Amino acid sequence: MAKKHFKAESKRLLDLMINSIYTNKEIFLREIISNASDAIDKLHYLSLTDETARAAVPAEFCITVMADKEARTVTVTDNGIGMNEAELETNLGTIAKSGSRAFKDGIPDDEEAATNIIGQFGVGFYSAFMVADSVTVTSRRYDSDTAFKWTSTGADGYTVTEAEKKSVGTEIVMHLKEDTDTDRYSDFLESYRLQHLIKTYSDYIRYPIKTEVEKYRTVGEGEDAKQESYREIETVNSMTPLWRRRKSEVTQEQTDKFYKDTFFDSESPAVTVQVSTEGVVSYKALLFVPATAPYNYFTKDYKKGLKLYSSGVLIMDACEDLLPDHFRFVKGVVDSDDLSLNISREMLQQNHQLKAMASNIEKKIKTELKKLMDTDREKYEKFFAAFGIQLKYGITADYGMHKENLKDLLLFYSMREQKMVSIAEYIEKMAENQKHIYYACGESVEKVTALPQTELVVAKGYDMLCLTDEVDEFVMQFLRAEGEFDFCSVNSDNADLQDESDTAATEKAAEENKELLEFLKEKIEGCAEVVVSKKLKSHPVCLSTTGGITLEMEKYFASMPGDGPKPKAERVLELNSEHPAFEAIKKAYKTDKQRAADLGEILYCQALLIADMPLPNPARYAELVCSLMK
Repeated sequence: MAKKHFKAESKRLLDLMINSIYTNKEIFLREIISNASDAIDKLHYLSLTDETARAAVPAEFCITVMADKEARTVTVTDNGIGMNEAELETNLGTIAKSGSRAFKDGIPDDEEAATNIIGQFGVGFYSAFMVADSVTVTSRRYDSDTAFKWTSTGADGYTVTEAEKKSVGTEIVMHLKEDTDTDRYSDFLESYRLQHLIKTYSDYIRYPIKTEVEKYRTVGEGEDAKQESYREIETVNSMTPLWRRRKSEVTQEQTDKFYKDTFFDSESPAVTVQVSTEGVVSYKALLFVPATAPYNYFTKDYKKGLKLYSSGVLIMDACEDLLPDHFRFVKGVVDSDDLSLNISREMLQQNHQLKAMASNIEKKIKTELKKLMDTDREKYEKFFAAFGIQLKYGITADYGMHKENLKDLLLFYSMREQKMVSIAEYIEKMAENQKHIYYACGESVEKVTALPQTELVVAKGYDMLCLTDEVDEFVMQFLRAEGEFDFCSVNSDNADLQDESDTAATEKAAEENKELLEFLKEKIEGCAEVVVSKKLKSHPVCLSTTGGITLEMEKYFASMPGDGPKPKAERVLELNSEHPAFEAIKKAYKTDKQRAADLGEILYCQALLIADMPLPNPARYAELVCSLMK
């Protein structure tokens, strides 16, 4: 029979199918097996109402995958519906022709659920040409005694001839290309490689997938005993996905084992989420929140994403678009019948169904984490110790657009309660006349509670959140307020910690010592302002800032890589006008202005040390302290 040309745009379109839609050559087997599964689905569906189809149903539906190293071929065989000559030309003679789509289109809407077509002859079939220089398809339709053979070497065209085939179904023989410097096609002839591809991409195909498995046995006895290899055909796929079973059919032990085996974790997950959604987009998901962070979680090697399946067939090993960055620690699988197998990563990113799934998954994760916080606080706090920093970075990401979704999941250390509390729990126990949610930042709880500024908070009977992560100051800037209460740093001038009489006394002291304060501001290098403090009770000095950059922000920017200039805070030296140290400076200012300047510099350095900031000149500070001993 004369060679026929493809009805599509020949070589250019075929090259596009192979080189653009598919970027990973090994998925050719996934596509061919998916087509075989489709063929079996079709015969199974027709057998429900068609006597001829029922008579063609074999004792066992199955798919076989065999490799022949000498012939350099990989053969995939199914005992499904088969194709006649016209169908071979229609489905395989037109690139991107969907035989399965046409089959589904012929099913009445109320019966479509009776079959689950996951692949299609067309685009998927042509992935075979990524690894093969010629492909032969021999098929016999269920209602015919005659078989036909379709043969092609690629874009040049194809031939269809009558052939011999004893059983109903389709056999696809792919003759592999010769190896090159960059591609070893011979690897696909190894039995272990085929088993790996089947387990990776087609493990949950509902029909048995059989292939040759290499095994070893002992022959002989005693000193003559030795190991010899032999091959045996076995079913290598598990067929039934855990996530497609009902919740009542799956034990926690089974899901824990699945998680540990699939995601290589020795601990059971902190949270297991099973989702089954139907509607505009239908999918099933099995999600896991790890109990502890993976060893590489905070490295560039860590890869976020969920395993994405289409009707049990793996599309993507780690689909990043299904998870927002603030939930990047979540592991799991998502399986949808609505996604086409024949879709590239670039096309997938624009898929509206995927976006709908991602939105629903984000809401479900948030709900389950909040439930864990409310029902098992100890386990949640362990989770938060591992991944709380990720949630905090989520608050600050994308200009704070996720803060409303994440703020209820945050925990901070309460100075009064001496334990981790949520924002809602802090507000619930606020003093009756308290106007703000107070917080202070530092490297540790001990350093935060030792800050001079906290004395008035304690004296007022207020609680304070101790923030010890470098991102916490930014988190507060984005949160701003919760209901009627704003987040207020104890360093802020808006802290409202003084009574009216104390405020009046502070303002009076500032006015009376205006000249001294200006003098100290001029003499102390690196100090933007010197003021009489409204925050201090017994301590002589503290350091605050003016402008948008706080001390904690300065520390954060300083820790970032790079040699360029880093943003710095405008520092404010606050002096306690009731402390003897202030009286000493006042006295020195009247009699010895250099000594007054030295004392001011000493207090500034002390304020830096209290704030855990580096001294500009440690030797100079030591010299000044020693001068006091004269």
